[in-house]
Amino acid sequence: MALVLNLETATINCSVSLSKDGETLVLKEDNSSGYSHAETLHVFINEVVETANINLTTIDAVAVSKGPGSYTGLRIGVSSAKGLCYALNKPLLAIDTLESLAHQINIKEGYIVPMLDARRMEVYSAIYTCDFELYRKIEAQIIDVNSFNSILEKNKVYFIGNGVAKTKSVITHPNAIFVEGKLPSANEMSKLAEIKYKKSDTEDVAYFEPYYLKDFIALKKKS
Repeated sequence: MALVLNLETATINCSVSLSKDGETLVLKEDNSSGYSHAETLHVFINEVVETANINLTTIDAVAVSKGPGSYTGLRIGVSSAKGLCYALNKPLLAIDTLESLAHQINIKEGYIVPMLDARRMEVYSAIYTCDFELYRKIEAQIIDVNSFNSILEKNKVYFIGNGVAKTKSVITHPNAIFVEGKLPSANEMSKLAEIKYKKSDTEDVAYFEPYYLKDFIALKKKS
């Protein structure tokens, strides 16, 4: 049983929660202002701690969304998490972003495909069973009309995340169900962080890096 500070910055959603024993006590998040995580993340941390009426030194661990996702967003979240762990002498828990996103759906049968938007028709995706077991590992894939056909033929497949917008225009199989308007949140990190804490599944604070999946590519500005 643990009191955990959870940080989610993998997309435009800057999200912070405080959880106890796997249940979210306080949640603060905003996805309306683009990638303003550098300005808002620590403000949200302070607000969550003040709302819960605790001292930050009393937390048991810091959990951070490890990716894949926005290169800049992940760097900000991980840097902040590591800084807190150093200052407070607390363990660091790394939560898979797509696994956390998948937990926003509760189904009794079928598959869940959390997907985050990459460039053009590419997404970062994984496939989970209805019991949240990993069925296919995380991949960077180009979406086309044949994507996910192997599971769509005989199963309902629930797609969720900001990769859905461009996916639903390509995949038209009747078994495809698109859950729109959802982004990774620190709310779903609570349960996963508790599981990792109980197993002492922690990261080396000095050497931990976000899971970018692909190398960062800086785009040149158009003249």
